[in-house]
Amino acid sequence: MIRCLVVDDEPLALDILCDYIAKVPFLSLVMATTSAFEGLRLVQDGAVDLVFLDVQMPELTGIQFLKIMQGKCPVIFTTAYSDYALEGYDLNISDYLLKPFAFERFYKAVEKVQHQLAGKTTEPVSAELNAEPVADYIFVKTEYRIQKIFINDILYIEGLKDYVSIFTPSERVITLQHMKKLEEILPQSRFSRVHKSFIVAIDKIESIERGRIQIGDKIIPIGDTFRDAFFRKIEHKNI
Repeated sequence: MIRCLVVDDEPLALDILCDYIAKVPFLSLVMATTSAFEGLRLVQDGAVDLVFLDVQMPELTGIQFLKIMQGKCPVIFTTAYSDYALEGYDLNISDYLLKPFAFERFYKAVEKVQHQLAGKTTEPVSAELNAEPVADYIFVKTEYRIQKIFINDILYIEGLKDYVSIFTPSERVITLQHMKKLEEILPQSRFSRVHKSFIVAIDKIESIERGRIQIGDKIIPIGDTFRDAFFRKIEHKNI
């Protein structure tokens, strides 16, 4: 069992990582904290085997944290800034996860650490998952039934006051599930929250102009709160 520490100053990022860790049988969460100093004390006490570490934090940066801990255990950087990746590898981190990252990318990173640690311990570690790393459909609650929707069919999702509409090429499915829940269960590498009321399928975007996204006949605004994260996500797809 790999004992994990999560250090990130964003509570939402902590929640996502804790949820991902809970899905992997060979991982055990020891602590999730927004305090870099609290996490550092745990590392120095030898209480953890793996650290998920945010790069940009107010008390202590991830790079400073990494230098202080002096290689006591493997580290996976979690960052929204890809330009930190090279410096991270110079400091011998195991991997880095570029926010927002999907569960399948997370699993590849921890599997790499599992293999690294296998040579240092005689304890057998199971590589099986309780849940599939990637599902190709979701189930949503509608008024009268629970409906299956294939992820590849989703164009965009619109949140209204009391319900959410999921649009596919053939239908509109109305569900009582919340936007936040759908945002969490959809693959983060393929979907992006672009507005408080909209989640879009990145591969279904036809054009982006003047802060608006076009998918079919629908024009979707990009909210200021979500703008930077959205453009970071699609940046590597640009030519």
